[in-house]
Amino acid sequence: MTSNEMQKGKTLQSRTAGWKHSVSVRYVLFALLIIMFYASLAPKLLPETYDIAVGLPSDKEILAPMDIPDTKATLKAQEEAAEKVGQVYTILPLRNEVLVGQMLDRIFRLNQDDQVSTEDKIKIYREELPQRAQDHIQNFIRNNRNSPNYSEKLFEEVNEQISEQAYHIAEETFIKIPRLTPEDINEMKPVAADIVARLTTDQIVDAQTARAKVAEQVSTSSLSKRVSREVVQELARLAITANKFYDEEATKAAKVEAREKTPTVFIKQGDVLVQKGEKITPEMYSLLEKNGLLKDEVNYWPQFGLIILSSLLALGLIMYIRQSEGVSRFKYNNSQFVMLLLIILITILSMHVVNIVQNEQRPYIGYIAPVAVGAMLITLLLDMSLAYICSILFSILASVILNVHKGQIFDFQFGFFAVVISFAAIFAIHRASQRSTLLKAGIMITLFGSLAVFTLILVNNNGWTESSTLYAIGFAVAGGLLTTILVIGLMPFFEVTFGILSALKLVELSNPNHPLLRKLLTETPGTYHHSVMVGNLSEAAAEAIGANGLLCRVGSYYHDIGKTKRPSYFIENQNNMENPHDFIDPKLSKSIIIAHARDGVEMQKDYKLPKPIRDIAEQHHGTTFLHYFYHKALKLAEEQGVEPDFTEEDFRYPGPKAQSKEAAIVGIADSVEAAVRSLRKPTVEQVETMIEKIIKSRLDDHQFNECDLTMRELDVIAQTLKETVMGIFHSRIEYPEEIKKAN
Repeated sequence: MTSNEMQKGKTLQSRTAGWKHSVSVRYVLFALLIIMFYASLAPKLLPETYDIAVGLPSDKEILAPMDIPDTKATLKAQEEAAEKVGQVYTILPLRNEVLVGQMLDRIFRLNQDDQVSTEDKIKIYREELPQRAQDHIQNFIRNNRNSPNYSEKLFEEVNEQISEQAYHIAEETFIKIPRLTPEDINEMKPVAADIVARLTTDQIVDAQTARAKVAEQVSTSSLSKRVSREVVQELARLAITANKFYDEEATKAAKVEAREKTPTVFIKQGDVLVQKGEKITPEMYSLLEKNGLLKDEVNYWPQFGLIILSSLLALGLIMYIRQSEGVSRFKYNNSQFVMLLLIILITILSMHVVNIVQNEQRPYIGYIAPVAVGAMLITLLLDMSLAYICSILFSILASVILNVHKGQIFDFQFGFFAVVISFAAIFAIHRASQRSTLLKAGIMITLFGSLAVFTLILVNNNGWTESSTLYAIGFAVAGGLLTTILVIGLMPFFEVTFGILSALKLVELSNPNHPLLRKLLTETPGTYHHSVMVGNLSEAAAEAIGANGLLCRVGSYYHDIGKTKRPSYFIENQNNMENPHDFIDPKLSKSIIIAHARDGVEMQKDYKLPKPIRDIAEQHHGTTFLHYFYHKALKLAEEQGVEPDFTEEDFRYPGPKAQSKEAAIVGIADSVEAAVRSLRKPTVEQVETMIEKIIKSRLDDHQFNECDLTMRELDVIAQTLKETVMGIFHSRIEYPEEIKKAN
């Protein structure tokens, strides 16, 4: 392959991979995530709109999507409440006992005035006593006119009732009053005041009723003289008036208050607004219009609220991913975002499919929804911590999508069930190494799902019967089995489509019965042993720096598979035979050696091995230099006396350089294992020096420029490789103490 062809290949590869890290693509995916949440929640949270017209029959039954205020029914209820409010009466503290005392005081003074004749006194009493009764009422009105407790209408009613119920003293009483002595008046005064006070303590609407009791009160009093009793009786009747009056303003205020306190009448969510085939009246049309149920009069506020809700859910997920990238070894690209969106979409669709057959009479059908599918796939294909966050997200979606109860947005029971089975699934498979682990996870889901359902039934036992309880638990068990089936079926799709190497797939590829590994073992046993050793070394080094150790191990098993095409040209397979390179041109030797990486990639493509495994085989040598054959070619040219027609570049691997930490680690481990194997009696110092030399040589040759290995990680890799080599080759490596003893 020429340098131009290599450059074109790199350019094409760069363009192909460019979208995976494009910021604009990531914004598009974020928008798609919002749209996905919006579309999944809209059927449950947005009211349906209808295309109808006044006077035409409705082609479908229209149900209330929410509790809708019924204006007509509310007005009727308010009027009924107002009608139940009776007339309101106000009781006035008129203190009529004061009036009778004032009248007796006036009689006491006037009777002692000898300058006034009896006829004049009679005339004065005839005019003054009724007037005093009227003045007493007017004084009360005047003194309380500005009081907020009394209205002008009330005072008008008082004047009217007092005037209608006015008492007229008998004429003979005016004749008897001047005859009263001061002693008589002093005796009459407390008796009259007591009688009036006692009788006006009650609520009086009709004064005549109270006045009828005066005679009995007087007859049982301490008054001995007949004249005194008769005068007291008449004066008490005059003083007694009604004290309870109809209050028109208070009645109106009470009716207003009754209307205001009448609760709004609602059309309950799910109630029929319009029957199918029923003609649309103007009232119906107005009701639907006011509540945004017409296509021409859509209420955009619920849609706006759902957009905000969807954006918050998507933003929370994206913000977590961005934060986790700073502390986790896992780095997300747009390809993985697409896969995450597909997993979320599959989970949401599965919930909607279950909701189709679910209803308010059989809500327990929702427990069969395979909500844990998303959590399991994310754990296996992406990251465990992300799976926990998505489980919470799925529980929120499940509480809305699987909710069949009218009048509420979220159903706590399905949200709780979803988060329990998702967490149980994650815990069961976070270290999965075999496909059978998925079956165990399914059993965990059924157990914890059944327990969650049973717990919810115990907490809220309303409406649960023995049969519905068994159905609910049965659907939860079926949901666990369905989840396992879906995960097992979907895993290969995601692995192939997105080139994902899950831990399960890697374990499968590490099986020695794989055709390529069997070929490697039978045809090149030396290379097979070398690959196994490289796998041990690279896995330990990768795990020490937080890289994918399992990928390094499996990639090491296949990294030299290309040597099976010409096994005898590689030193680990040259047992008891001459080295073929001793008899051929060093340029040809170079071509044979370099070809094993390219041949390995082609063989892996034929067997459809995942790209990360092929990348390790292609990149583990990078663009390293074949020193031995280069110098052998120089020496041969010198012996032949000709100028070299080649350069150092012609004796380099075509690359590319390691693009990932795993490929770089396998390359280092490959060189370390080969170097240690070449030592007859390696010592600890030799191993340390050799490892440091290999890493420094590759570092100086810029082999790590295209992967994100740091200097600190290279130091950790060197230390780990040293410890692992000493563990593997313990019997061969001589320690300083052993060397001294040998000497």
